[in-house]
Amino acid sequence: MDTASAQHLPLSKKKGGRPTKRVKRSCTLVVRLTETERLLVTGKAREAGLSVSAWFRAATKKAVVVARLRPEELATLRTLSGLANNLNQLTRLAHRQGLLPLQNVCRQLLEKIHGVLSLLGRDDR
Repeated sequence: MDTASAQHLPLSKKKGGRPTKRVKRSCTLVVRLTETERLLVTGKAREAGLSVSAWFRAATKKAVVVARLRPEELATLRTLSGLANNLNQLTRLAHRQGLLPLQNVCRQLLEKIHGVLSLLGRDDR
């Protein structure tokens, strides 16, 4: 074979067009927003110099989601509910017998309620 005919035979077939992406995004997420929320997201994406899609992807990687109530907080609320029931029973008894005989019991119960409320009011979430 001479050099002239070898030039017409390609060694590897080159594929034209855009190179394939390393990470292919095939899933779609549809989010409904109010007009105000859309403007807020669009503005933040513009400030970051990103498209809205790229901004959402970056935001999901950095987002920290805080649960509304942790299991121990739910247990504290159940305890508070039980204490409220006790307080209601003591109120009925105080109407029948008077407040002075139940004063110490009421004071102890109110201290327990105050303790439970202080646990819920912590700002360590």
